[in-house]
Amino acid sequence: MRTDLTVNGEQVTADVEPRVLLVDLLRETLGLTGTKVGCDTGQCGSCVVKLNNRTVKSCAVLAVQAQGSDVVSVEGVNPPDQALNPIQQALRDAHGTQCGFCTPGMVISLMELLEVNPKPDEQEIRTWLTGNLCRCTGYNPVVRAVLDLVNGAQTPEEATR
Repeated sequence: MRTDLTVNGEQVTADVEPRVLLVDLLRETLGLTGTKVGCDTGQCGSCVVKLNNRTVKSCAVLAVQAQGSDVVSVEGVNPPDQALNPIQQALRDAHGTQCGFCTPGMVISLMELLEVNPKPDEQEIRTWLTGNLCRCTGYNPVVRAVLDLVNGAQTPEEATR
């Protein structure tokens, strides 16, 4: 089936089998390997992308369901003039990543959180991330990164206090 969609601001047309998942279209057809496949069951959150400005687990969406949609993967979150967006930079500064496997899904999820509430508290951040499994960080540096970002920490020293 032919699927037309916008991915990270670019018009894309792909011929896909009806059973192909959005995550597979992104990774295998388009070469956007930042979106990870962790569990294939929608449990881990490594495959989270934005679909029409809402976060979804792309392993639970068929590519043909995204017909005519706007998709943003982790490759599409950076400002054109920067290597990292503010969430990515905050995670880096606060050592909020270790193996990095969960990071793309967390970045996308945290972007939505900050759109919904630009000043979340610790409990709201932790609740928001319940759909994103991380086996390395224990979530503490991730939460610290978001709190530092929303509270204006400017230096790596401030971000890791």
